[in-house]
Amino acid sequence: MTPTSPPADVTLSDVLAAQTILAGKLHRTPIIGSATLTGLVGAPLHLKLENWQKTGSFKPRGALTKIARLTPDERRRGLITASAGNHAQALAWAAAAEGVACTVVMPETAPAAKLAATRGYGARIVLEPTTMTVISRAQALAEEHGYTFVPPFDDPAIVAGHGTTGLEIVEDLPAVGTVVVAVGGGGLISGVALAVKASRPDVRVIGVEPVGAPAMWESRRAGHAVRLPGVKTIADGLAAPFAGELNYRLVERYVDDLVVVTDEDIKAAMVLLLERVKILAEPGGAAALAALLTGVARPVADRPVVAIISGGNIDVARLSQLLG
Repeated sequence: MTPTSPPADVTLSDVLAAQTILAGKLHRTPIIGSATLTGLVGAPLHLKLENWQKTGSFKPRGALTKIARLTPDERRRGLITASAGNHAQALAWAAAAEGVACTVVMPETAPAAKLAATRGYGARIVLEPTTMTVISRAQALAEEHGYTFVPPFDDPAIVAGHGTTGLEIVEDLPAVGTVVVAVGGGGLISGVALAVKASRPDVRVIGVEPVGAPAMWESRRAGHAVRLPGVKTIADGLAAPFAGELNYRLVERYVDDLVVVTDEDIKAAMVLLLERVKILAEPGGAAALAALLTGVARPVADRPVVAIISGGNIDVARLSQLLG
């Protein structure tokens, strides 16, 4: 379920504060170039490797920032969240690192590797039949047991933490002209777009969604954050059934364009990354590159473009099934 009132806003100062919180706790992930991908895209292409972040995705940035802002009572009561996998793993890891109990509601369709990793980090897992009901179940359990609910994307601290990805991009590649970001509920793109545009208004920011889960694209078309009747995509990390209210507002303010790609486009990008760049990306992690390869995302001419490889959590069995 979506929040009943709009979350507070987020500013560049919040992102800078999050950067201080995270210093020394997480990797400053590299940005690498690729001559092969540059030739295919027609622009100097660089990859921001968030798949090399702790727990295999960008998500710990938001999780640690959120925990740092909790009161002692909120930490004592324990945390609960809902996630198809990457946020689940990140919060489980961050909670363990900070000595806080954690429960995660996950869909039964979540990849086995993400379930195993979340459990391995010490979280208690509650399974729900589909992604459509995980958040309402987590909120109900929070009310029943007094847990502190940690939203997967629609939260100022989460957005600020994820925005540190954007800060690193403009700091490490000052000439960047375009940043391309995969979109699920909107936590990553809203933070990245805020950080990039507040620092460098001339940089173009493009969001990418699967055609089977275009919550933010539909929200922009409707003029407000919407809930989808259903989602169907191989990119489980991007299969949020609704766009966050805060995330939608920030996307409207800072994101230049939203585009969609097919699952086949995503598979092709995964294969190319693995074969030519030796980078393993999960489907959601390859979506930004897919948009550039297909031409639906159009970068600023003659300036470097960064595609964020947002995650790499995929088990071998599913990888062979997708790419076989």
